[in-house]
Amino acid sequence: MRRCAILFAVVSLWLPVTAFSQTRTPEAALNHFQNAEKKITKGDLDGAIEDYTRAIRLSSHLDLSSSSNSTFGNSYTESSADTVKVVDPFTANAYNNRGLVKFKKGDNFGAIDDFNEALRIRPGQATPYMNRAAALRANGDREGALRDLDKAISLNKTYPEAYSNRGSLRLDYGDVNGALADLNRSIELSDRIPESFYQRGYAHIALTNYDRALADFDRAIRLAPGMAWAYQGRGTAWMKKAEMAKAIDDFTRAIELDPKISWAYFNRGLALVYIGDESKAQKDFDECLKMRPDLQAQLEAKIALARHLRSQK
Repeated sequence: MRRCAILFAVVSLWLPVTAFSQTRTPEAALNHFQNAEKKITKGDLDGAIEDYTRAIRLSSHLDLSSSSNSTFGNSYTESSADTVKVVDPFTANAYNNRGLVKFKKGDNFGAIDDFNEALRIRPGQATPYMNRAAALRANGDREGALRDLDKAISLNKTYPEAYSNRGSLRLDYGDVNGALADLNRSIELSDRIPESFYQRGYAHIALTNYDRALADFDRAIRLAPGMAWAYQGRGTAWMKKAEMAKAIDDFTRAIELDPKISWAYFNRGLALVYIGDESKAQKDFDECLKMRPDLQAQLEAKIALARHLRSQK
């Protein structure tokens, strides 16, 4: 079982090269934006949301240009509500980044609202589409996520993260060849994204190209040595090749890096059953079922298969 390794994009602090936006963005808004970025790196997500919110408020303006009703003057009344809009593109970046922080906190709907606002302000920006796709996918809206990833790629045809995420989503759909095409494209554009190699490894497993899968998991691990799920993936490929000792080593490493990967216990237990060490296997199954009791029936079927295969050796 693979993890849906989804990539996100935080928009760094930059402003479009227009005198209008640079003169309209208050310095205080820029400071809050920078402070939010620092808080994210420190794990202070609530503080980051607060600073992005302040940046949004400070960089939002009334559009009281000459095309607006001159009777509004310098005041804001209910009658002028329809003419009010955010005119600083910087604000879209703040909405995008705040949406990502909300997503990290598990507030998928709040994240989607922020990505919507970012796109309302800058509809030609690819990044909020890619990020909104992740939130939609987390909410179970795979069709909406695919539409957003298609849009992101149409806006930026050299966006490796978007191709990687669309490839991952296509794997969810069972479109292995489509997934492989997207992941190949992602890697052509950038060979420094471990998630692309990780996802392509599972595409190769689905196509029974186990040696290619191993090569991709190896590359993912070289790029991200702490990526527990890459060890889980490589262990799965070793299992497919009946290299149980190597599979057990990889599942063990995955568990060392992330003890909450239920599938690593699941698979290590099956590998232990295959080599005849059922006492150790049962301990792994117990740990797996503590986290995922819903896997009971599937596990029982796999244990029976592992025993059958052992008897055929």
